[in-house]
Amino acid sequence: MRSAHKVSRCFAALRQLRQIRRSVPPAKFQSLVVTLVLSRLDYGNAVLVGLPAYLVRRLQSVLNAAARLIYCMRSADHITDALACLHWLHVPERIDFKVAVLTYKVLHGSAPRYLGPLVPVANLFSRRTLRSGGTSHLIVPSVTNGCWTSCLEHFAGGDNDIAVTPYFPSST
Repeated sequence: MRSAHKVSRCFAALRQLRQIRRSVPPAKFQSLVVTLVLSRLDYGNAVLVGLPAYLVRRLQSVLNAAARLIYCMRSADHITDALACLHWLHVPERIDFKVAVLTYKVLHGSAPRYLGPLVPVANLFSRRTLRSGGTSHLIVPSVTNGCWTSCLEHFAGGDNDIAVTPYFPSST
């Protein structure tokens, strides 16, 4: 879904929710906003890596409007505290988190099989036993292939290590 279309669909859902805000208890209303708006906003957000800043700002405006609607805030009120109370990440952080979770699932075998070849892991085994032999170093390909290249560059920066843990619960 194009991001402009995604933004307009989310704002349409927010307009419909505004009409029923007073007749629904606050906890149920927050659940409705998360279900009807944030699910649309988060759908496919792993492919939004590298999105231009003006489009990220439009997506962030949807998130801000949803928080303002939940807390009955004016547009002049600060939104940071409302997002923190709702435990919502900003849009760029949501995108990075989704890509990080997908990468983690690929590395630990709980992602769909078709994603496996997109995340190459370097074998660092040598004749001697090294402490770095058991770490998962990601190889950043020289050819760009969208969100996975950005993800690999993101995780390959710095010390280049991904912690290996035995289990990641699936959220299906």
